[in-house]
Amino acid sequence: MTTTTVVHLLRHGEVHNPNGILYGRLPDFHLSERGHAMAELAAKWFDGRDIATLYSSPLERAQETAEPASVAFDLPIRLDARLLEAGNRFEGKPFNPRSVADPRNWGRLYNPMQPSWGEPYTFIVKRMVEVIRAVRKEAWGREAVCVSHQLPIWMARRAAEKQRLWHRPDRRQCNLASVTSLTFEEEKLVSVSYTEPAASLYTSGRVVPGA
Repeated sequence: MTTTTVVHLLRHGEVHNPNGILYGRLPDFHLSERGHAMAELAAKWFDGRDIATLYSSPLERAQETAEPASVAFDLPIRLDARLLEAGNRFEGKPFNPRSVADPRNWGRLYNPMQPSWGEPYTFIVKRMVEVIRAVRKEAWGREAVCVSHQLPIWMARRAAEKQRLWHRPDRRQCNLASVTSLTFEEEKLVSVSYTEPAASLYTSGRVVPGA
């Protein structure tokens, strides 16, 4: 009999960020009121599933997103730094299309395939694959939830689907409080699926803000 295990990668909800900066790994960035509502909707999406374990990035916004699922399934939130947001040299600064056109930033934008402005894509994939493998073993035959961030989740998905790692950031399919699910039969990945439990709370279509 084949054993099926599912690892769900849950992106955190909307963050209170009135100054519009790229907050990256900075501390003290918390969910907005709508972000908390997104987390509740995500937790409800898991109703009826056999969730065995719950992991989160150590950042506040990820832990706050995990809290409703923790309550619903009576599971502790286990922190794992491998689920952290990607490192980014623009962290702490406003970043928008005008930033790309600013010559002062060109020295960090010369290689989008690595990328030159932050943690290499290959590094992100390595740590995400490691944590997914470990969580899959722990939840063997059941399901697990890992709360992380847009780019790490997107990199894990592209690697799983054997796509090239470099990409256009505006084309990531990883919206706020979305769930990317990896289904394994024994140790073999057999499918990748995506859903948006909090889509009703998006402010304008399928906006995909960073981090």
